[in-house]
Amino acid sequence: MSSPETVVATATVVSTEVLSPHFIRIELGGEELADFGVDGPYLDQRIKLIFPPPGGTLPDLRAAGDNWYSVLAELPEGEQCHIRVYSVREVRGEGRDKRLLVDFVLHLEPGATGPAASWAAAAKPADNLIVVGPRIGADWGGIEYAPGADDRVVLAGDETAVPAISRILGDIADDVRGHVFLEVPVSADILDIAAPASILVSWLPRDGAGHGERLIPAVLDHLGTQQHQSVPDDEVDPDLWETSTYSSSEDDLDAPSAGGIPGVYVWIAGESKVVTTLRRHLVNDLGIDRSQVAFMGYWRRGVSMRG
Repeated sequence: MSSPETVVATATVVSTEVLSPHFIRIELGGEELADFGVDGPYLDQRIKLIFPPPGGTLPDLRAAGDNWYSVLAELPEGEQCHIRVYSVREVRGEGRDKRLLVDFVLHLEPGATGPAASWAAAAKPADNLIVVGPRIGADWGGIEYAPGADDRVVLAGDETAVPAISRILGDIADDVRGHVFLEVPVSADILDIAAPASILVSWLPRDGAGHGERLIPAVLDHLGTQQHQSVPDDEVDPDLWETSTYSSSEDDLDAPSAGGIPGVYVWIAGESKVVTTLRRHLVNDLGIDRSQVAFMGYWRRGVSMRG
């Protein structure tokens, strides 16, 4: 059985729904998802999805518990599974009737499709994958959205962050004020998402522009800096992850800020170079306090993602 902290569940595709050219929603079910969940809102809750190897089958991890990764690592070549991190889009129902909805980004550019997007594009009812996530009643982690006492939020990201931001908007209080910036591949990817009336949602279709060309100036102009220079490729941390309690760059999170933007919490996720560029301007130019931010590189262009 799974450990008290972690649910390791074989889940079955119940249905699929194409939302737009680059988004597909997959509904997952199965008795093993009965104990999956959190005590409170899901916000940007991360989970891990384990996909079967091409032409192969999923391993039996029901007895692995928190050792599931070690069990996977010991599988022989040819049986190795791909692991990817996704956000909870929605959870419906209770117990054995529980359904987990996950929104996948479909990469249509030649050579850009990875194992997760390929699986999602071909998924059909009765297909299986493994979900690794929080168990109800356990402190599993995986939620970074933490605005504290700040009464205004700025949420920004590319298409890979749209599911997490959409879930955040569905969970936060109706009186939260702020602005959301969502950069997506094409205009047809603009989705109908619910948000508090006091939050403005700006969709930024690239429609042929490069990653970040719409998002970076929109966010920086909104926050009050005209600096839009991208960081060099050799200064990008492909594993960029910085919150009020953790920094992948080992920066001093307790270092005094230069004043920042009082009362504003900033959550940014997406391609690592874009997020690194925004982080540098916000920290160096605006002096934003580290307790007011979450910078997360969900992926790096040209670099294979790790689970």
